[in-house]
Amino acid sequence: MERPAKKKRYDYTLLIVVLLLVIIGLVLLYSTSAYNGRVKFHDSFYYLKKQGFATALGMAGMLIVANIDYHKWAPLAKLGYLTAILLSVAVMFIGDEYNGSKRWLSLGPISFQPSEFAKVAIILFLACLVTKNVKQMGKFRTLVKVMIPVLPIVALVGASNLSTAIIIMGIAVVLIFVASPKYAQFLWMGGAGIGFMGIFLALESYRLERLAIWRNPEQYEKGYQTLQGLYAIGSGGLFGRGLGESVQKLGFLPEAQNDMIFSIICEELGLVGASLIILLFLILIWRFFVIATHAKDLLGALIAAGAMAHMMIQVILNIAVVTNSIPNTGITLPFISYGGTSVMFLLLEMGLVLSVSNSIEKSE
Repeated sequence: MERPAKKKRYDYTLLIVVLLLVIIGLVLLYSTSAYNGRVKFHDSFYYLKKQGFATALGMAGMLIVANIDYHKWAPLAKLGYLTAILLSVAVMFIGDEYNGSKRWLSLGPISFQPSEFAKVAIILFLACLVTKNVKQMGKFRTLVKVMIPVLPIVALVGASNLSTAIIIMGIAVVLIFVASPKYAQFLWMGGAGIGFMGIFLALESYRLERLAIWRNPEQYEKGYQTLQGLYAIGSGGLFGRGLGESVQKLGFLPEAQNDMIFSIICEELGLVGASLIILLFLILIWRFFVIATHAKDLLGALIAAGAMAHMMIQVILNIAVVTNSIPNTGITLPFISYGGTSVMFLLLEMGLVLSVSNSIEKSE
C-alpha cells in the first residue's frame, strides 16, 4: 500500500487572516484619520496614502521572505541583532522627537522606528541562539547566557519607548520558556523582572505620574486622552454609530489614528465589530501556535512562537491601554494603527512565519 503523497504549502488560513487585517486596517484608518488629515494637511487621504505605500512595500517583502527558506536567515541573525543595537544607539543621539518621544530616525525623506526592526531581529536572533544551546537549556546558567544579549536592546529601547521594551522582553521570556525543560527557575526570573521594573519606573518621575493618571484620569490634564477614548467606547454600544460616524475622532480624541484607534473602532462598529477584530487576532495567534507545534525543527518552531508572543503581547497591551486597564503607554494595534514602519516589519515577520509553514509536510 502506497504512503499518502506529501506536499508543502503555505498556511493559507494565516495568509487570509493577515490580508483581512491589512484591508480592514486601511479602511478603519481612513475612517479614523480623514478629519485629521484634512485639518492638518488639507488632504483627507494623507494618512491612508502613507500607510498604503508602506503596506504595499511590506506585502512585497512578505511574499519575497515567504519564498526564502528561513534557515538562510540564520547566518544573518547576529548581524541583525548588532544592527538593532546600533540603530537604537543612533536614536538616542540623532533621533527625531515627536510628541515628546525620541523614537524615530530619518534617512533623507524616509523616517522609521528602529524599535520595530528590533522586534523582528530579536525573534530571529534568539531563535538561533536558543537552538544552539538547546541541550543546556535546563541549566540556569544557560538561561542567563541567553537572556543577557536581550538586556542591552531592552535598555536602549526602553529609554524612550517602555511599551516596546516590554514587548521585546516578553518575546525573549516566551522563547526561553518554550525551549526550557524546567519551569521553576522562571520564578527567579519573574522576581528579578518585577524588581527591575520597579527600579526602572522610579528612575523617571513621569513614569510614576502615569500610574497616578491611570488610577484617576479625571483629576489630571494628561488623562484627557484616556477619558475621551473611554467616552468613544461607551458611546458605541452594541452595534456602533456606523462606519465613518465617530464623533470623538473630530478633534476630541488626540491622535485617534495611532494608539487609540481601537476606541474609534468600538464607537463606529460597536461591541460586535470590535469583537470580530479581536476574533481575527485570536485566529492569527492560533495559526502561529499550530505552525510552531508542527514545524519540522526547533528553529522554525521558535520563529513561529516568537511571532505568536509578539502579536499576543502587543494586542493585549494596546487594548488594555485603550480600556484603561493598564497605564497609558504608546503602543500600536498591529496592522490597524497608523505607522508605516510597524506595518512593514509586521508583514516581513509574517513572511518569515509563512516560510516556516511552507516547510511543514502535509498529507494530500
